[in-house]
Amino acid sequence: MRKSLLVLLLWAMVAEAHVPAPATDIYPPHLQVLDSHTRKAIQRFLLHNRIVDTPHILDNAPYIVAAAAGRVLGGNGERIHARGVLNPAQPTYGIFRRGKVYTDPDSHELLGINADDIGTARFVVAGDVTTLAVQRVTQEVRPGDRLLAALPFAPLPELLAQSPADGVKGRIIDVPRGVTQIGVLDAVTLNKGRRDGLMEGHLLAVMKAGAIVRDPITGIAVKMPDERAGTLLVFRTYEKLSYGLVLNASRSLAVMDRFESPDQIQ
Repeated sequence: MRKSLLVLLLWAMVAEAHVPAPATDIYPPHLQVLDSHTRKAIQRFLLHNRIVDTPHILDNAPYIVAAAAGRVLGGNGERIHARGVLNPAQPTYGIFRRGKVYTDPDSHELLGINADDIGTARFVVAGDVTTLAVQRVTQEVRPGDRLLAALPFAPLPELLAQSPADGVKGRIIDVPRGVTQIGVLDAVTLNKGRRDGLMEGHLLAVMKAGAIVRDPITGIAVKMPDERAGTLLVFRTYEKLSYGLVLNASRSLAVMDRFESPDQIQ
């Protein structure tokens, strides 16, 4: 099963992400499965999408009070004022707003909160009211928006395709870019994370639920078998959530589709 999975991965990446095929039919132990363009796309996604594990992280973060001279908070180059514990040694802060709250679709446990990216600001003058200068905005900055230390732009670790050591099952619970139909190279949010054994580089099979049909002879409703519909590569994990990239899909995927370790498929 593992060999066939690796062959499938190589085929998918050559077809969809332009990864050069290996010179041998033996899967290299340290193959980098994503090409530079796809890795850069993932890096850009991570710069604009951030999850916090608990509400307290945002609730206790420094916050924006007003813009300079009381103007409506706006765009690039504006001076803004903030309160809270800000570190002058941290030159750049990300501006975030509380976004979607993720809960487990089965247990209803709080899994994390999406911190919506509003922009970035650089440190100018420290004080009880600190002054910062807006560097980048995705939308209008508002009083009450929170400041979090910007994550450094660092190369992604080498992503090695492998199945999870322990069987894992879960669901796709969101598509951060806001679409309903999911296709190849779309990023998705998964309801499992590090505590469940997921790590960067894990491969997961996406399963579509079989349709319910009526038996033409007995008239009884019968569920058709679930079918494999795609493959995900986990590229960022949090405590209870993960981001995955769709490597291939035989049909449109959707929120609430299942995923599981490929080794679990019979």
